[in-house]
Amino acid sequence: MNSNQELVNYLLGTGYASEKIAKAVMKIDRADFVPEQLKQNAYIDSPLPIGHGQTISAPGVVTFMTRLLDVQEGMTVLEVGAGSGYQAAVLAELVGEKGKVITIERVAELVERAKANCMRAGYKNIEFIHSDGTKGHPAKAPYERIIVTAAARSVPKALEEQLAEGGKLVIPVGSSYRQDLLLIQKLKGELQVEKTMPVVFVPLIGEE
Repeated sequence: MNSNQELVNYLLGTGYASEKIAKAVMKIDRADFVPEQLKQNAYIDSPLPIGHGQTISAPGVVTFMTRLLDVQEGMTVLEVGAGSGYQAAVLAELVGEKGKVITIERVAELVERAKANCMRAGYKNIEFIHSDGTKGHPAKAPYERIIVTAAARSVPKALEEQLAEGGKLVIPVGSSYRQDLLLIQKLKGELQVEKTMPVVFVPLIGEE
């Protein structure tokens, strides 16, 4: 695949992306979120290194996780793991001007890079926080949607607590080499957990 249009067609064809998500991805060129030396690989459905031991997730995984999250216009979404800002930009497009994306990243340089990438793409509804993502961001809780883009050994308690009633949390949980992508819904104060697909993410590092 050599263009964003070809990538979007692929994501629709595989079923990773819904029409709504594909429309959002079409507005966000992945090449703007990968390192300069890897731009020729931007439209391949594969993770790419972005430095500091981190990656930008494969487009198929980004769109599949976004589809599970079921983001609606006007929602407030918490993202743990900003990376280069690509997932945050997709979420920001979906929540619209009345919505808000709060993204947490533990690597200071990546916080600044993600912020620059998203601002250059025109998104003003994203707040960037340099912090330990396992603690969430209690100041703005509860959140209607939470997405974690790094592998946890278990679901951080803080994120469970900061998920709103009726809210959804998407998170990879497992070992360093293989995880299950979980869709968690909070209904009547209880967490309902569904395993969706096997994935491989870099580790979520924090106190929990």
